[in-house]
Amino acid sequence: MYRNIEKYLNQWRLNPRKKPLMLRGARQVGKTYLIDVFAKKKYKHYLKINLEQNSQLRDIFESKQPNQIINDLTSLYQIPLYDNESLLFIDEIQTSPSAIAALRYFYEERPNLHIIVAGSLLDHTLNEIKYSMPVGRIEFAYMYPLNFSEFLLALGEAGLETAITQYSIGKNFSKLLHQKISEYLRLYFFIGGMPEAVKVYAETKNLIEVKKVHTSILTSIEYDFAKYGTRKQQEYLNEVLHYCANNIGRKVKYSNINKIAGSTILKDTFRKLEMSRIVHLVHHTKSSQLPITQYRNKDVFKPLFMDIGLVCSLAKIKLTDLRNLTGDFEGSLAEQFVGQELITGSDFFIEEKLHYWTRDAKNANAEIDYLHQIGNTIFPIEVKAGKRGTLKSMHVYLAEKGKKQGIRLNLDLPSYGMNLKANSNLPNKGIFEYNLLSLPLYFAAKLHTFDL
Repeated sequence: MYRNIEKYLNQWRLNPRKKPLMLRGARQVGKTYLIDVFAKKKYKHYLKINLEQNSQLRDIFESKQPNQIINDLTSLYQIPLYDNESLLFIDEIQTSPSAIAALRYFYEERPNLHIIVAGSLLDHTLNEIKYSMPVGRIEFAYMYPLNFSEFLLALGEAGLETAITQYSIGKNFSKLLHQKISEYLRLYFFIGGMPEAVKVYAETKNLIEVKKVHTSILTSIEYDFAKYGTRKQQEYLNEVLHYCANNIGRKVKYSNINKIAGSTILKDTFRKLEMSRIVHLVHHTKSSQLPITQYRNKDVFKPLFMDIGLVCSLAKIKLTDLRNLTGDFEGSLAEQFVGQELITGSDFFIEEKLHYWTRDAKNANAEIDYLHQIGNTIFPIEVKAGKRGTLKSMHVYLAEKGKKQGIRLNLDLPSYGMNLKANSNLPNKGIFEYNLLSLPLYFAAKLHTFDL
């Protein structure tokens, strides 16, 4: 199963200024499998250790002396660790703060030994670590469930993936290709990108088997909650987990989750789920110019889930009746999909943060699903689950901010309208002109590649 991040790993391998690489991502997104495949392709020697499965290995890192650590590991496993020829992979490193701290000394004393580390709950350890973090001595990469491009490749549809990749603005796009890709897009809405779920479907074409995988993953996530604190805290985590899946694209209101728990408790619960990379928080911002975070409101946000397939499972959608799914939830799934794609469309060494915009004023309420930076420009993105839909919010945003370019993602064929006329109905704004790039939803991850 090919992952796009593999190309980035090879760039890291060849970089003479490389540092130990920390791969961050949620549980079961395929981190260990990826490194196994990569190591077997690119290295003569590969040593993988798991500090959760073999807790005794943690003692080896207490010395924080790279040469001694290497000697101990090679003696135990009889696998050589040579500079530029070997890869040392430390899995579940979050169980050993000493091992994290030791990465600094590997960079300083053995910079040519290739080291990758990973861990499912790594962000919690990084947030609470008592040792001095190896700031400037390690680099990061971020991994997520398969995006739609990777999903197509996993199902043997490289031709469809190429059609998306090679498209440029202004070109015609085949209706037949669009129809075929849209069918796979709908399938992706319900299968999602968790590697095991995609693998099971690729092998069996059985959606019931996919449902079993989703249920198993969600159960393991809930079991992980036992590591977060008291039983009451675990209950809050479970409540927020289900709330997020059922309220994609809606501003979080703590009173709708639990009327007894205080906002401080629930805010901390969201933070824990975000650090576990189970949810992404889309923060409200008033920014229309860079930096996009300048007017971000950390206390106002909408939830996105880690994977669209898991959203459907938590929402109790039956995978045997996909074509009859209608209503507001299709809009939520479209927004979830675009959010996932925007995150994975970023560079692998950047942790992408998403934002949205609202204008709450008398007779002029408006909301833009995403404000997204492409190059050095912030673009408003409206997401539609069908082929049609009004653009009143887009018009309000463009008129108020003095912008001329908007992006719409829907299920229609690509189009680019120039010098369109609209009336935002805002005081003193009148009729204005704007350009609208309209693309199918499945181009979301490719937006950064277009010359806008």
